[in-house]
Amino acid sequence: MKFSHTPDLKYLSFLRKVLDDGEISPDRTKTGTKRIFNHQMEFDISKSFPLLTTKKIHFPAVVHELIWFISGNTNISYLKENNVRIWNEWADADGNLGPVYGHQWRKWKTSNNGEIDQLATLIENIKQNPFSRRHILSAWNVGELDDMALPPCHLLCQFYVSSSGYLHCKLFQRSADIFLGVPFNIASYSLLTYMVAAQSGLKPGTFVWTGTDCHIYLDHIDAVTTQLERTPFPSPSVVLDSAESIDHYTHEHVHLMNYQHHERISAPISV
Repeated sequence: MKFSHTPDLKYLSFLRKVLDDGEISPDRTKTGTKRIFNHQMEFDISKSFPLLTTKKIHFPAVVHELIWFISGNTNISYLKENNVRIWNEWADADGNLGPVYGHQWRKWKTSNNGEIDQLATLIENIKQNPFSRRHILSAWNVGELDDMALPPCHLLCQFYVSSSGYLHCKLFQRSADIFLGVPFNIASYSLLTYMVAAQSGLKPGTFVWTGTDCHIYLDHIDAVTTQLERTPFPSPSVVLDSAESIDHYTHEHVHLMNYQHHERISAPISV
């Protein structure tokens, strides 16, 4: 098959592995899953962007959600204003989610009632001490998990600076909805890597996705089968306009180029 190293084929191979080898298990949502323990995929994001082409990914939602995370906001009003509905099922009547991703990235609470801006600190540390082994962004705050509408699925990423000036990122995901969630997560953290690299004077290098509980919901199997029958197109690219700081990015700074894709495939969300 053509484009044998495209993100799609790595992802499709992952889907096939779980369909073939996964065990059927009950889950919190009572939907049921086929699942495996542990999988890893690595994507070169230096020249193209790992947005799947074997089904249409709504990229504006990826961009808006990431900007929402970066802002530290945990109310879905911004998302709703921009027609992003992915968090609607978990929000309370006022649109609040509790101290989820953005709160932990920008306002991690300390024992003395202070706050740590992890994201700003990360970028400063990458610039000041690029070869440190502590370039970590975590959303898994054990003391606040019970206050979150949904504990973080993609809970921690680590950045690595190469001597050639490339920034690499590895994401750890504890719970991976492979059909609906994982394509979105790959695109989101790849875009975050682009932004952090730009703010640090570096070039984006590779993105590594690692998941532990990797599952296909049983009511997604027909959709997965449809996607497995499709032939990938070449990967698109992303052009990122310059911004004064990580806080100044808007959706208008992000330009998706040459995105050729198959039709969208619908599937239900398990809550």
